[in-house]
Amino acid sequence: MKLFSALYSRTMAWSRHRHAPWYLGTISFVESSFFPIPPDVMLAPMCLANPRRAMFFALLTTLASVAGGLFGYFIGYFAIDAILPWLQQSRYWQPYQTAVEWFGQWGFWAVFIAGFSPIPYKVFTIAAGGLSMALLPFTLASFIGRGLRFFLVAGLMAWGGARMEAMLHRYVDRLGWATVALVVIGGIVYSLR
Repeated sequence: MKLFSALYSRTMAWSRHRHAPWYLGTISFVESSFFPIPPDVMLAPMCLANPRRAMFFALLTTLASVAGGLFGYFIGYFAIDAILPWLQQSRYWQPYQTAVEWFGQWGFWAVFIAGFSPIPYKVFTIAAGGLSMALLPFTLASFIGRGLRFFLVAGLMAWGGARMEAMLHRYVDRLGWATVALVVIGGIVYSLR
């Protein structure tokens, strides 16, 4: 069944839209404070579709993401008491508790790791504000972590360019179904533990 190739084609068409940079900036901003989908899902196809602008897209994503991270910081700083009841009922409660624990141990490095890795960065931005982390180290860690991540994604996609786009298009259904199978197997293994 060719479900993923149709989605891939649609994503590549969206990545070539004239307003795509605005969408990328918006997704990057909101993902850092409350939106669940990472900007990489738009950054990668945009860099594949237009490799010459990959570094611009990475910079845009980084700046918008850090601005969104500052927004998340201020949510935590000014409204942590108001959002804690919701947070406790959400799937983000355990990551939030992890963020609080990491801040106690590593501070700056906790934000850097969250910015670079697939850990929910938004949880760390809100926790940083809620714990009143110093704003300058928070901002620097965000710039470095987010920048490294997005420039790495953009660089890899630009390096692959049209060859990678064609190869992905050819194998996207196999990769998609393999990912679904891994998630299902992972869920089964996790539930058996």
